[in-house]
Amino acid sequence: MENVLKKLASLKIKCIVIPLKDGKISWDIFQEKLNNKTKLVALQRSCGYSRNSSFTIKKIDNIIKKIRKFKKDIIVFVDNCYGEFVEEVEPTYIGADLLAGSLIKNPGGGLAKTGGYIVGRKNLIEEIATTILPGSKLEMGATYNHLHDFYQGFFIAPHIVGQALKGAIFIAKVLEKKGFQTSPLWNEARTDIIQKIYFDSKEKLQKFCQAIQEFSPINSTYKPIPAAVPGYNENILMAAGTFVQGASIELSVDAPLTSPYIAYLQGGLTYSHVKVAFLLALQKIGVKL
Repeated sequence: MENVLKKLASLKIKCIVIPLKDGKISWDIFQEKLNNKTKLVALQRSCGYSRNSSFTIKKIDNIIKKIRKFKKDIIVFVDNCYGEFVEEVEPTYIGADLLAGSLIKNPGGGLAKTGGYIVGRKNLIEEIATTILPGSKLEMGATYNHLHDFYQGFFIAPHIVGQALKGAIFIAKVLEKKGFQTSPLWNEARTDIIQKIYFDSKEKLQKFCQAIQEFSPINSTYKPIPAAVPGYNENILMAAGTFVQGASIELSVDAPLTSPYIAYLQGGLTYSHVKVAFLLALQKIGVKL
């Protein structure tokens, strides 16, 4: 985050980060920091590497309404990663001006090899396009001959997201029966595909992540180890034996190697693979089925 703030400052953009308090926005601090020059408020839908719950569409709706009470003309931007197609509507339906996300997550349907998207108000999208590619507006872009994958992936994305959600619910239910702490619970409403799993030791966390890699379709012989990742202060262990490098709509899991020992599992192109890989991974850490 520090590097992001420095980069924004170099572009003469002042950014203030307001940490959540008990998973909620500190509105007193928000009001204190808001001024006439404030142009945009950015929200992150998913929980990230935190113990907080992800923001549901209903919560985002309430947040946007409250923001607009402070300043009607402010632009509301939502980082929509991991949330696409999980609920019936997206944040633009309830007042967000801009959404952005990754095509190697939910909306790429497991077929997109790279890329991201920005959607929202027409005038804002045109302004963004002109900033990225001066003079070309929306007439040009770096598609790398992947348009077929983008379109077909987007078409099947709702089904793929459904498979991932079904897998996450199965995982949460099994772990609850085995005495593990999870979030969300198997019968809780969901707004993204992330399933948090709490472990009682670093060793079990690491062994579980490595087992998910072992039971993946690609690079199953590799053993992921914790390492420094740009943008994070602690070492991160990432297991992703995926057809598309880094695609977290495919079954993958990552975890900071710090207490509390939480694995952030997401994705799964098929429910069958999620179920088999997860059950085998549980056996690897000594859980009897």
